[in-house]
Amino acid sequence: MAACTLVVPAYNEEERIQILLSDIRGSGATYLFICDGNDKTADIIRDFATANPAMRVRCLEYPGRLGKGKAIWEGLRKAATPYAGYMDADGSTSLGEMSSLLNGLGKADGVIGSRYVPGSMVTTRQGIFRRLESRTFNLIIRLLFGLPYHDTQCGAKIFKSGPLGTVLPSISSTGFEFDVELIWRMRQSGFVVEELPIIWKNKGDSRVKGQDAFSMLTNLVTLRFGRKRN
Repeated sequence: MAACTLVVPAYNEEERIQILLSDIRGSGATYLFICDGNDKTADIIRDFATANPAMRVRCLEYPGRLGKGKAIWEGLRKAATPYAGYMDADGSTSLGEMSSLLNGLGKADGVIGSRYVPGSMVTTRQGIFRRLESRTFNLIIRLLFGLPYHDTQCGAKIFKSGPLGTVLPSISSTGFEFDVELIWRMRQSGFVVEELPIIWKNKGDSRVKGQDAFSMLTNLVTLRFGRKRN
């Protein structure tokens, strides 16, 4: 993982971030934690980085809420390694799985982890309502954007930095819909993005609320049918 930067959006994650920090020892990757909350998350990460100077851990702190998409965008554009990706702060996808995604990149320009393709394993499931909501959202995305993927929202994705740098300037999404626009822009630009099975564990405390889902759909419809960018 030494050639990869992993961006971790960390909005008010003081109760969960220590578990992820304990897991990253020895992984070799560069970590960019994007902190835009008002709790002690940034302090915990900085203390960890100070105590582990050999590790490549950076904490980028922002005074106001960025939104998940903007937080990831900020981190990805600062990556200086041949590969860059992102993962959730709750550790629902392990670092071992992120390494598997990187190893499975092959000739593709990007890979996205999926909970809904053959070979995937969900060790702890979400509630039935959240699963139904997720599958319905994915169906809408497939119809709106013509994307062939079964799980655009899994927080485990890795890309080659060249293609990624090509599409990042064109991305306008700042919320949870960022994943969809990123994949769509990649495909529009002729890049290959593959979907790979992943082992995933629900950690609860989802940050996606009802109003977020409505906002995601509204923003995506605007993106798909709104005025084209110059």
